[in-house]
Amino acid sequence: MEGKSLKPIITLIIILAAATASASEMNWGFKSPAFHYGNGYSTHVLTTEQLMHNRKEDRDREAKAEADRLERELESSTLNKFVKNVESRIYATLSKQMVDSMFAECSTECATTGTAEIEGSTITWTKDTTSGMISLEVVEADGTITRIEIPGSGEFNF
Repeated sequence: MEGKSLKPIITLIIILAAATASASEMNWGFKSPAFHYGNGYSTHVLTTEQLMHNRKEDRDREAKAEADRLERELESSTLNKFVKNVESRIYATLSKQMVDSMFAECSTECATTGTAEIEGSTITWTKDTTSGMISLEVVEADGTITRIEIPGSGEFNF
């Protein structure tokens, strides 16, 4: 008898479960922002472009930083320091010789003009024998001219 009394109860449970169940239409949509309704596609494209731009800028910055590091390393090498030191001393000696010639005190004939060419620039000086005024002219490789007037020996007092 037990089997017969369970049948109505099971039938009742199935009927009640079927009555509460409801069905709806199955909807499916894309999850990609490229297919989102509204401004999703343009936002997706702009975001992608911004990411690509930022990555390119990062690579460019890293490459420039590495190039700068290599240049600093090259400039700080012992050989480069030596060459700069020698170059500095040569320029100092040339300028001393030129200044000594400009301000030479001589009783006989002295040079009243001189010219030197250094790395594409021409330096010319001329001394006026009557006033002692010295004109110094520097013509750079690009054509820029710099003129300096140095007062004569009687006007040059400290």
